[in-house]
Amino acid sequence: MSFKRYTDPDLKQFIVDSLNIDLTKLILKGSPFEDVSIKEIANQVEAKNKSKSKLPTWYANDDIIYPSKLSIEQTSSEATAKYKSSLFSGKKAIDLTGGFGIDAYYFSENYKEFTHCEYNKELSEIVKHNFSVLGKNNVKFISGDGLDYIKSSSEKYDLIYLDPARRSDAKGKVFLLVDTQPNPVENIDLLLSRSDNILIKVSPLLDLNNTVRELKNVKTIYIVSVNNEVKELLIHLEKLFISDPEIHSIDINSKGEISENIFSLYDSTFDIEFSRALKYLYEPSSAIMKSGAFRQISNKYNLYKIAQNSHLYTSDNLLEDFPGRTFEIITVTKPGKKEIKSILKSNKANVSTRNYPMSVADIRKKFKIKDGGDDYLFFTTDSTNQTILIHARKNV
Repeated sequence: MSFKRYTDPDLKQFIVDSLNIDLTKLILKGSPFEDVSIKEIANQVEAKNKSKSKLPTWYANDDIIYPSKLSIEQTSSEATAKYKSSLFSGKKAIDLTGGFGIDAYYFSENYKEFTHCEYNKELSEIVKHNFSVLGKNNVKFISGDGLDYIKSSSEKYDLIYLDPARRSDAKGKVFLLVDTQPNPVENIDLLLSRSDNILIKVSPLLDLNNTVRELKNVKTIYIVSVNNEVKELLIHLEKLFISDPEIHSIDINSKGEISENIFSLYDSTFDIEFSRALKYLYEPSSAIMKSGAFRQISNKYNLYKIAQNSHLYTSDNLLEDFPGRTFEIITVTKPGKKEIKSILKSNKANVSTRNYPMSVADIRKKFKIKDGGDDYLFFTTDSTNQTILIHARKNV
């Protein structure tokens, strides 16, 4: 069925009216439209619901048409798209792997001309329709392979952006950069011949050092988290750049406020001091944990580390602006049943592990601890390689 059928006013209203209906019940009712199956309607309902918090601008417009729910799950959120678009501006840019177009939409606000390439013809047409609905008119749509498009032209861009697919027919979900499509490693010379600035969105699971070795001219790595959950890993390549890359650790909170810390990829030059747990405990944000800048964190904020591999920090004086969670330490003890029983007034606690031989799930099962409450239990190892339990309360 042509996606244009979704522009029918009655169908659009039916989709809106079905947003709060259980999908199973909706499917059992069947479709009231002769030329639209209930499965197709259910996909629009499910995709729109998935967009509510992730893509509020799209969700708020009932004229928006959605592709498969997988495209919605894989697309950037508005929060991350807005952030990455703020990093660059110019006259002309291109997205080689446009998808549902969230990144293209926000990038195009900083460029006079923007090109959205998408291999899937119907998805390309859907994005074109949606951009028209949203009043975006400076974007050119290419239905086809983005790499083939720039190969066939000598046109230069101020920025080339790509988000290679992390799935293949042969391997399923992939994590190595060379297994993504299109493969940025084997096409890096082509990309740098068409623009001095390349931005690649890669899997947050990729090893940073290996990624830098695979690519050329890596200038900046952006680790973008939303509400302390790493969502995107962005690699900025600049033609002729030959220095050590910087890492920008970014966290966007629920209000859209951005906190940023900048480190060098190579932080081994900093000395680090260890200490027993003092009055306050610090747990770095997920973006900083991904950055691996553990020595630089200790140096920048003048903190002691509890152990080499625990990645927990401590101090006697409260640090107000630490990029992560801060706790006041109540006690430090052995991780035994007797000690835990004396600590907890109820059987509830928030449990974390750092360099500890048991998982959180196993700890909960062994000590019969339910999730929740005001108590935080950190099962970890100190600098003498002894297992310890830190009982703390969150410092709001």
